[in-house]
Amino acid sequence: MTDQEFDELITRAMNELPQKYIKGLQNVAIVMADEPTPEQIQKMKISSGHLLLGLYEGIPLTGRGSNYTFVLPDKITLFKNPILTVSHDEKQLFEQVKRTLWHEIAHYYGLNHKRIDEIQNKN
Repeated sequence: MTDQEFDELITRAMNELPQKYIKGLQNVAIVMADEPTPEQIQKMKISSGHLLLGLYEGIPLTGRGSNYTFVLPDKITLFKNPILTVSHDEKQLFEQVKRTLWHEIAHYYGLNHKRIDEIQNKN
């Protein structure tokens, strides 16, 4: 899969997610990379045999105070190769991109893994 094709999946996923959450993103760059860096893997404490599909790096909305000014954009990264590894067909690939993107956007809004899992299990 080319980077352009993967980027198109990300755009399609963004269009299908609830727009109130997408429009609420401020000062956030959404990017893709083939693989996480060694530093990202170490920072997230990803053990051998596990994959990092996406990563939110920044200050969640719930952690921003009145002095949140003049900061670099937060970053959401989707990792193409790990997502391809866990996806067995085109439909599953798109759903994984969408799920990973939603997961990282949820971190931007201040949700932790436990709360994200609770919300996903309700749907």
